[in-house]
Amino acid sequence: MDIAIIIIYTVALLIIFLYSLAQLNLLFNYLKSRKQPDNSPTFNFSREEEIPYITVQLPVFNELYVMDRLLKNIAELDYPKNKLEIQVLDDSTDESVVTTAQHIQKLQEIGLNIKHICRKDRSGFKAGALKEGLKIAKGEFIAIFDADFLPAKNWLLQTIPYFKDTNIGVVQTRWGHINRDYSLLTKIQAFALDFHFTMEQVGRNYKNHFINFNGTAGVWRKTCIEDAGNWQGDTLTEDLDLSYRAQLKKWKFKYLEEVETPAELPVVISAARSQQFRWNKGAAENFQKLYWKLLKDKTVPFKTKFHSFFHLLNSSMFLLVLLVAVLSVPVMYIKNSNPLFSWYFNVIAFFAMSTVIFFFCYWHTYKKIHGSGFWKFMEYIKMFFTFFSVAMGFSVHNSMAVLEGHFGKKSEFVRTPKFNINTIKDSWKGNKYVNKNISGNTIIEALLMGYFAFALYSAFKLQDFGLFLFHIMLFLGFGFVFFKSVTSKM
Repeated sequence: MDIAIIIIYTVALLIIFLYSLAQLNLLFNYLKSRKQPDNSPTFNFSREEEIPYITVQLPVFNELYVMDRLLKNIAELDYPKNKLEIQVLDDSTDESVVTTAQHIQKLQEIGLNIKHICRKDRSGFKAGALKEGLKIAKGEFIAIFDADFLPAKNWLLQTIPYFKDTNIGVVQTRWGHINRDYSLLTKIQAFALDFHFTMEQVGRNYKNHFINFNGTAGVWRKTCIEDAGNWQGDTLTEDLDLSYRAQLKKWKFKYLEEVETPAELPVVISAARSQQFRWNKGAAENFQKLYWKLLKDKTVPFKTKFHSFFHLLNSSMFLLVLLVAVLSVPVMYIKNSNPLFSWYFNVIAFFAMSTVIFFFCYWHTYKKIHGSGFWKFMEYIKMFFTFFSVAMGFSVHNSMAVLEGHFGKKSEFVRTPKFNINTIKDSWKGNKYVNKNISGNTIIEALLMGYFAFALYSAFKLQDFGLFLFHIMLFLGFGFVFFKSVTSKM
């Protein structure tokens, strides 16, 4: 039994270490990219004939609290009105359908080309809505925004020009956060998303590795969507699915780090859970659907296959982290009861380098957005350990999602409820979309909080503090997720 535990523990640590090396390589790519000027060809919008026709798609479902904000914002987009149409792809089943229709009618009366498209059923979920709208879309290019996104007036003028290169199939922008400082939960989410939208997306795009359209705040060439097989609803992350199919068809993606598109972060842990579940399960589903096809494609370079492996398995790291966490306690007892393994524990201590690599990578993202200096670095250290503690606290929930994805269990597309939270003073209380049920995973999280309290006790009992910080983070992380999950139902 001891040997089996050690083998599983070691393999999990090794894969996490390889993942950290992939991230380190992306950091090097990111740093190199900043030294290289962008000489991409662009449309000259001073010439009328170079301004293409655009369709803006707004896929929405029961967005009562944010529809007015969304429509007001989109109506202000700066683009020639004779070359712009807006599709509100509304699958809603509540009273928001009526209020949305009323708002759209007012916009139509002032001359905006906006259509309210309602389906009879929600087949294919968001992918199905986008596909339905595409059938009648007049635009050569399709801009997509989820209900909580607020693009700047000049957003289309900043993105559309890059399609002058006929090989470009997608232009994706960086997400911003209008409520970053609302709570510790929103700060943690922003910290993670900033890393993806700064270092990961730029690092992959710079070396022409596969990246993903992030479901919103980006533009597709219509012919690219059609050539790649159109939107498909057989995974929970239709954006990642179509992105990989398009790049397998040799379409190029353009990522614009400097164009920020603000959005609202989930402020209640149940909303964050539903979003995390969809993203993590969808990534696993797409690994099963697409990676083997990519692996067999002889035209795709090995390094791109390597990065795609960890890109599609990104969410599966939660499963490995949970495995390492749970096994770390028996490993600590094995270490102190069997001197024959002492050499082994000296060897696996090397894998602590994974944490050092992550720390180094996240710092570069943090200082890019928040600035550098001693006090910023102190703030970063606090944020880094807080983020990783809470991320580990989510590992049970996310691991369940990953397992469902890999084993092919189908589930409904559960939207992330929006709250129209813009300032710290705004409240989410009374939101009709908040999930009031307590997940069975919450019970497991409570048990694991107790389990890692035992691990802290064991450190004093065995006088072995090698994993003490790790176990403190796990105890606090599972405690945070558990208590937030319970109190958000009150």
